[in-house]
Amino acid sequence: AEVAARLSEILLIQDVSIHALARLAETRDPETGNHIHRTQSYVRALAWRLRAHPRFAGLLDDVYIEQLAKSAPLHDIGKVGIPDHILLKPGKLTAEEWAIMKTHARLGSEAIEQAERDAVKPVAFLAIAKQIARWHHEKWDGSGYPDGLAGDAIPVPARLMALADVFDALISRRVYKPPMPFEQAREIIVKDSGRHFDPDVRSEERRVGKECRSRW
Repeated sequence: AEVAARLSEILLIQDVSIHALARLAETRDPETGNHIHRTQSYVRALAWRLRAHPRFAGLLDDVYIEQLAKSAPLHDIGKVGIPDHILLKPGKLTAEEWAIMKTHARLGSEAIEQAERDAVKPVAFLAIAKQIARWHHEKWDGSGYPDGLAGDAIPVPARLMALADVFDALISRRVYKPPMPFEQAREIIVKDSGRHFDPDVRSEERRVGKECRSRW
């Protein structure tokens, strides 16, 4: 009982620490609201829907899904390194500003990689978090950033996060736009299936979106 209690306490501290770091990034961009909680829910729900799919069944078991969900809030941790005049700009970014904004993916993965090096032994969820932070802006057709990965070269956690991140951005208010109705957001995501998103991941979006949006 004592061991179980201590393990539960350690896991709780771990989860609180992760969310504290994620909140640090979120304070730089206050309009995102509960973005980290919503996207975490979307990623977990997508993973559970896909766990029986032949392309994903070998990866998405119960343990991996929980590690994936645990790491999801760190996807934008690199935004702490983006200057305020760019991160909080109310209008369209210039080409130079956009180039700087895109570096948040690399900055986030490098910070997590440093945390991995500091750890006394490998930490599974940090490996997943690093993939998500670096590659959640990659696109299925290879037109994303920072590395221009395409198709299955994009790690599965990053593919799930890509859809969750875009979906939440579309249906949420931003300084540059009002929130978009669910069905309109879905139309955009369907249109980008096979270009931005893995078609099999996108196919689960409708059911997941309906399940998760009721919570928020």
